[in-house]
Amino acid sequence: MQLRVFTEPQQGATYDDLLAVARRAEETGFDAFFRSDHYLAMGGDGLPGPTDAWLTLAGLARETSRIRLGTLMTAGTFRLPGPLAIAVAQVDQMSGGRVELGLGSGWFEAEHTAYGIPFPPLGERFDRYAEQLEVITGLWSTPAGETFSFTGEHYTLTDSPALPKPVQDGGIPVLVGGRGAKRTPALAARHATEFNTPFASAEDAAGLFDRVRAACADVGRDPATMTFSSALVLCVGGTDAELARRAAAIGRDVEELVTNGVAGSPAQAVDTLGRFAEAGATRVYLQVLDLADLDHLDLVASQVAPQLG
Repeated sequence: MQLRVFTEPQQGATYDDLLAVARRAEETGFDAFFRSDHYLAMGGDGLPGPTDAWLTLAGLARETSRIRLGTLMTAGTFRLPGPLAIAVAQVDQMSGGRVELGLGSGWFEAEHTAYGIPFPPLGERFDRYAEQLEVITGLWSTPAGETFSFTGEHYTLTDSPALPKPVQDGGIPVLVGGRGAKRTPALAARHATEFNTPFASAEDAAGLFDRVRAACADVGRDPATMTFSSALVLCVGGTDAELARRAAAIGRDVEELVTNGVAGSPAQAVDTLGRFAEAGATRVYLQVLDLADLDHLDLVASQVAPQLG
């Protein structure tokens, strides 16, 4: 199983904070550094303020060398699909082909009103999201020298040169995630390289994975070509005191974390990850909420990751 580091910088982090986490993740053997795409803290003062997801990843692209870089999830409401395709392809080039795009419909209304971003009703947001996936993947997959056109209800592109192109073999992986019963699995089957379940139990994740497999079958896609992953909060301690300190630092209860996340002792974390592997996940995004606690990453890298096989 691959372990990836997943951060929530809107809660309060500078670029230098994120760089330190990304470098430690790379040094200790994690597969990737991902970050959320939010502009407003969800509790707390959020100081010193938000950082832009793709500006951050562009910087990290030049200051790391191995780990993959991406978003869980870029909000479709924040950016037009054409310029987003350009930006992500450019960061792919800057990283030497290490970028992945997690794309969602956007959901946090308060950050939209706080920064003057339009926030359509849910149905329209999802319709726009579906078109964005069509546009972005269409631009990237258009052969060099040809043009891309698209006519939708919300977006129209005419004779786009569809540049720049991704540099990595096979194109930029696209992640779709969520708990939707019909439209989300269908979109994943059509457009995604990876399907992610956010903060679901192993049992619920297994059911969501099955829906995506069925959606793949409906469109004639081999479900084996889909990567299945989960995102879970991380809180592991080598001792009870260390665990309690880490839980307190993020304002969470130890028992709740053990129930809902990758938490407890290293052995408990291994058992939890084993359940998700049995559910079908081959990759887990570990939500790291205390970005100053780099020793946390060291512990997981040394005492959890080696036991996963």
